Amino acid sequence: MRFFLLASLLFLPFLYLSAQTPAPSAVLERRAQLEADLAALEKEIEDYRGLIQSKQNEAQSLERDIAILDAQINKAKLEIKARTLAISRLAGQISEKTETISALEEKIRREKASLAELLRKLHEFDQSSLVEILLGYNNLSEFFVQADSFNIIQEALQLSFGEIRSDRDLAGKERDDLEDRKAEEVQLKGLQELEKKRIEEREAEKKKILQATRGQEKAYQKILGERAKSAATIRSQLFLLVGSPAIPFERALEYAIAAEKAAGVRPAFLLGVIAEESNLGANVGTGNWTIDLSHSRCAKQREAFVDITSRLGLNPDLMPVSKKAWYGYCGGAMGPAQFIPTTWLLYEDKVSEITGNRPANPWNPKDAFVASSLLLRDNGAGARTYQAEHTAALKYLAGSNWRKPAYRFYGDDVMALAQKYQEQIDILAGVAQR
Repeated sequence: MRFFLLASLLFLPFLYLSAQTPAPSAVLERRAQLEADLAALEKEIEDYRGLIQSKQNEAQSLERDIAILDAQINKAKLEIKARTLAISRLAGQISEKTETISALEEKIRREKASLAELLRKLHEFDQSSLVEILLGYNNLSEFFVQADSFNIIQEALQLSFGEIRSDRDLAGKERDDLEDRKAEEVQLKGLQELEKKRIEEREAEKKKILQATRGQEKAYQKILGERAKSAATIRSQLFLLVGSPAIPFERALEYAIAAEKAAGVRPAFLLGVIAEESNLGANVGTGNWTIDLSHSRCAKQREAFVDITSRLGLNPDLMPVSKKAWYGYCGGAMGPAQFIPTTWLLYEDKVSEITGNRPANPWNPKDAFVASSLLLRDNGAGARTYQAEHTAALKYLAGSNWRKPAYRFYGDDVMALAQKYQEQIDILAGVAQR
């Protein structure tokens, strides 16, 4: 009898090693529908993106500029729809991950319970004397069978320990993946707000143009002509920076031209990137390292941040950094170029060679412009084509995730800003040649 009890206990841990329950057909159908809807929206968005690029190559006119604004507004609205679908898809994935984690935790609990029973029985056997054990059996053959079964149990214990460790590691990976998906969901929701803001800005710009011109091309060309004469206004307008005081546009252009000599990145494009970093939202540049680098995954960033500030003789508690918000687990991006600490360390020496500042300071605009241009060059912006610059901008924001459609708005915004700054640079160059 005792033999059969132990034999049954031996196989208990393996009764719970079943495969995960496949997703219901309704879930799979919903997932497929979301994928199809997203693909359709992405196609429409790409069409508008192509329209905007083609219109920007035309001579500036009221019709052309209103068409660009309309396309930008419609594209932004479609991007909001696409992002809403992406959020729905993520919500489904999060639900599935949560169920998987719960199932794994229940499986581990049952494995531990059966393992505890095995250990208890093994302990009872170990505590009995040989005479007691022999007296408990009718014959010696039954005793030896029982002894063999305990040897098998000891081997099974090792396997059971391994299964629990494996399931625990898998549960940990699933939790990490769940955290990543939740962070992405928060990020997408943050992008929604930025996109809504862009729509409001462009609709206001369109309304202002139409009110000023009453839809007449002649009146619009007059406005453009007045803009072209305002070189003094362009020079003195403030160029906003993250984590550093705003500087006159003319000073920002000087830094951008100096960075171009070092890295070959187009000044207008560099200014577009720096400006976009400053315009991403109120969360940027208003964080504190003790809070926004507090996640366990940010340990290397914390160490690098303390290293950078200590060598600069700065109080880390007083230095502005980005909040973690929708950038993931870590905030801590520093200065106008919004470099994360470990990335800054990769470029610090090269920046010092160019600017002469030792050590280079991420909150110093001149150092920040050079660092940004070097990173953009390494991301391919030195080719100076639209596509190369657009891709470099996306990599600047999202790194290896730059291909995700949700981030395309950033590249589009940067290129629109670059066009605006190129027009201003051309005006200043034209005035200088007179």
